Amino acid sequence: MITHIQFGSKKIDFQLEYSNRKSLGISVNPNLKVLVKAPLGGSTDKIKEIVRRKAPWIIKQQSFFLGFHPKSPAKKFVSGETHLYLGRQYKLKVIKSDKNDVHFNGREIRLKVKNGSSPKIVINSWYRERAKMKFAEIAEPLIEEFKKYKVEPKSIYLQKMNLRWGSCTTKGKIILNPELLKAPKGCIEYVIIHELCHLVHKNHTKKFFKLQTKEMPDWERWKHKLEILLA
Repeated sequence: MITHIQFGSKKIDFQLEYSNRKSLGISVNPNLKVLVKAPLGGSTDKIKEIVRRKAPWIIKQQSFFLGFHPKSPAKKFVSGETHLYLGRQYKLKVIKSDKNDVHFNGREIRLKVKNGSSPKIVINSWYRERAKMKFAEIAEPLIEEFKKYKVEPKSIYLQKMNLRWGSCTTKGKIILNPELLKAPKGCIEYVIIHELCHLVHKNHTKKFFKLQTKEMPDWERWKHKLEILLA
């Protein structure tokens, strides 16, 4: 049977199977589905309470497997390709030039590349510089809002990460993946708010999700959009 538990504002669906066993087992499959195997005659309420206690681990496992889901085909960085910027696709136009430069005019991304230079390196450098500027702009009002909880990040740092969009160190430094610049503003706000919540609550507890929902009631929508858009 398929049932679910509510962990803060997050709904966790799971398949419940009864069998001739002595203890309850929980597993998360690579397709992100949760399987719970319980002893015959086990109370559904008691099973749900155990699953609820394991919710932080379940969420962590799902996030881990999500990183291995099929990605979009690798870009070739040639004219005619589309590249994401703040949630929208823009045509790329590659131009041979005597200097490396990127110009975004709201309709296309014009990539000027010198002979012998890598178009990929040039545009990734541009993405990183734009990310530094846009993330600071988006984060400023959110950081101000969180000061009411008497917290403030020590700094915001950009770092390419394979399996995460952001993280928060024990010393209060927030790390953001520059790839986030390809997502809509709401997705970027979600990641920043998520990490700011970690300044208040270190772990993914009920209090953590309650705070995240308070500061961004529709965070699950943006989380889902981020996972689909950049999968």
